[in-house]
Amino acid sequence: MIGTRDPGRKSAFAPVVSPDTRVLVLGSLPGEASLAAGRYYAHPANLFWRLVGGVIQRPDLPEIAYDQRLAVVLLHGIGLWDTVRSAHRKGSLDAALRDVDPAPLAARVASLPMLKAVAFNGAASAKIGAKQLPGHPDLERVQLPSSSPAHARMTAAEKQAHWNSLRKFLL
Repeated sequence: MIGTRDPGRKSAFAPVVSPDTRVLVLGSLPGEASLAAGRYYAHPANLFWRLVGGVIQRPDLPEIAYDQRLAVVLLHGIGLWDTVRSAHRKGSLDAALRDVDPAPLAARVASLPMLKAVAFNGAASAKIGAKQLPGHPDLERVQLPSSSPAHARMTAAEKQAHWNSLRKFLL
C-alpha cells in the first residue's frame, strides 16, 4: 500500500562525511542499540569508538559527546556510513540480514574528492560493499575485523593493530 512503512525493515543513517574525507569506514547496517539511540555504534560493548580513537590517537574519543565524536573523526578525515541502505533483520546480527537494499556507494565515493580508502568494518560489510565498488581501481579497500561484540575471535588489541592500518591514509 502506498504511504505505509514496512515496520520490519530497518534503514541506515545518513552518511557522516565531508569534502576532506580520506577514509570512509563502512559498517553493514546499524544494530538495535544504534537504531534506538539514533547514533552510529551506540552499543556499549561495540569497540568502534575505541578503535577509531586509537587510529587517530584520541583515547578519549569514546567518552566525549556523540556530536563532538563525529566532529573529531571528520576533522581527522574519517567518514562513516553503511553498505546497506535498508534490510529486514531480526536482532542485530549481520547473518540475519534479508532482502538487502545496498547503499549507493559508488555515487558517494565519487562525491568525495580526497577519498583514499574505503574500510569495511567486518566481513558482511566487505561482502556487500565490494559489489558496489567494482569500477574504482585507485581506491584502496581495507577489510577490518568487526568492532561488534559479536566478533569475539580477536582481542581488542589484535583488532586495534588491524585498524591502525588506516593511519597511512590519513596523512
